[in-house]
Amino acid sequence: MRTILVALCILADLGGMAARATELKPDTAAAFDRYVRAMEARMDQETGRDQFLVVDRLPDTRRTETYAQLKNGQVYIEAMSAREGDRPIKVPSGLIHHWAGVIFIPEATYSEVKEVLRDYDCHEDTYKPQIRKSKLIERNGDESKVYFQFFNHSIVTVIINANFDVRDTQFGPGRFQTVTRSTRIAEVENADSPNEHEKPVGNDHGYMWRLYSYWRIEEKDGGVYVQNESVSLSRTVPALLAFIVNPLVKSIPRNVLAHLLTDTRNAVEKAAAKPAVPATESPKNERTGVGSAEIFGSANAVSGVGQSPAWIGARDNLLTGSAGLEALRPGRLCVHLRMTNSCRRLVTAVVPMPISAFSKVKPTPSRSLGA
Repeated sequence: MRTILVALCILADLGGMAARATELKPDTAAAFDRYVRAMEARMDQETGRDQFLVVDRLPDTRRTETYAQLKNGQVYIEAMSAREGDRPIKVPSGLIHHWAGVIFIPEATYSEVKEVLRDYDCHEDTYKPQIRKSKLIERNGDESKVYFQFFNHSIVTVIINANFDVRDTQFGPGRFQTVTRSTRIAEVENADSPNEHEKPVGNDHGYMWRLYSYWRIEEKDGGVYVQNESVSLSRTVPALLAFIVNPLVKSIPRNVLAHLLTDTRNAVEKAAAKPAVPATESPKNERTGVGSAEIFGSANAVSGVGQSPAWIGARDNLLTGSAGLEALRPGRLCVHLRMTNSCRRLVTAVVPMPISAFSKVKPTPSRSLGA
């Protein structure tokens, strides 16, 4: 996602776009929608031909060479285009940026990569500084809503708030796709000041009006191939600057997309390097359900206050830290949790529960996930 923003900000500086605002016109947005439909139709056709990744549609010799380069640690980047039949799709008063890249993560598993891509709360750490803030707003099965705040500083500082709808799709064993489609993009002015505010949506400097991102992962060849294909919409660049801008349109996204994929690989390898949680099942009386999470640990007091190491295994995250017990009244305890999640951010909670849940708990050693 950050690929396009970096390129657009530099192009905008060259074109003087930072000095004046422009409005997203209905025919510009409609042309982008047509482009996306053509692009997604191509992706569906290629998937039906068992060409799940963009490299799969290359000629035989080129495809073999490219897979060898990927397994050797290189990143494959390609400028993409969508067409209606054999006709290009014209976008009045707008510019479409469409790129795809693939990287290979040796010894990784499908589940490890999927967990990193879907851990939206940690994207501000995985892809910093270009993603300044990230938050999973809600998740309902294969559908999610997420928020990102993008950041770029070249000649000017640009900060953009963006909301996305996310759709996950399973394509058989070892194949997965997650698609993020922007639903709201707003440019932020005077960030981190008392006068911080958003410019009107669609009436700003035109750095980024739309952004759709398609992640695909496939486990094979002793690892996982990770692909990102992104398409975005911005305002046009003045024709007089085309001789300067055109080389940048090719070079900047290529370099930044390579960093995006490399950051993903680094996050997967970092997560895989953490010590595994013990697989042994804790006794039933050491476990108390809290929503979709479970508390594991020990209670060394049922009156007064006790402290013990603990961790929470939630459906989408894992928290480590300590749990303190405090007697509220006869028969009731209050569990004070002070934990850190996989992003190392502090999470606290106070959970009242019956004392019977801890009455037979035996002390257990600390279970730490490490850094």
